[in-house]
Amino acid sequence: MVSFIGAGPGDPELLTIKGKKLIDSADIIIYAGSLVNPQVLADAKPEAQIYNSASMNLEEVLEVMEQGEKAGKKVVRVHTGDPAIFGAHREQMDALERMGISYEVIPGVSSFLATAAVLKKEYTLPGVSQTVILTRMEGRTPMPPKEKLRDLAKHNATMIIFLSVGMMEELSATLREEYRPDTPVAVVYKASWEDQKIVRGTLWDIAEKVKEAGIKKTALTVVGDFLGDEYELSKLYDKTFTHEFRKGVNP
Repeated sequence: MVSFIGAGPGDPELLTIKGKKLIDSADIIIYAGSLVNPQVLADAKPEAQIYNSASMNLEEVLEVMEQGEKAGKKVVRVHTGDPAIFGAHREQMDALERMGISYEVIPGVSSFLATAAVLKKEYTLPGVSQTVILTRMEGRTPMPPKEKLRDLAKHNATMIIFLSVGMMEELSATLREEYRPDTPVAVVYKASWEDQKIVRGTLWDIAEKVKEAGIKKTALTVVGDFLGDEYELSKLYDKTFTHEFRKGVNP
């Protein structure tokens, strides 16, 4: 059995209990060393074999998994955040199925959720935005048809942009074609890590502010009026709003 584990955004205490138990008892650990906080592996068994996948290709990762399985070892594959979001673990799972190796997936706290937490904001504010778009800029890897940033921006929804902080000038210029130029933006570098940084601005000035802060990678860009202070109160706790568990009160 191979266990894919979401290691969370960085803070080792944001690793799930189930994920930690599996890592601490594993015989073989393959982790995304360029992104996963090494402290996540602090309580691994001294005799555990640890591989940093930052310097490995897909075939090498699969070979370690296959050899571990044949030897009856407990193998864990540790991804940053949650592996379902830009984790590239589907190709690994499909390969394991072809090899007849069973696996499981343990979800983790994504960096986009840690970003909302450190900003102390809610992505889905009533009357502001009820839709969250997770995406990235097109770079060396192209985007699928109809998923260009400009096309997605037409919705003016809450937008969370991964893997793109190195292209902030192009990103902000593209978004200004659809969002108001004064739309608030926040860039969070390594959310929940000890060296976390937060840069706030608008689509007009965020690129320059990010440049001044020296942020070039490992950061999320979040865009939208959810960063502001104007919104409607939720119906969920409205005393005049009736639902299955509460009778409304006449105003």
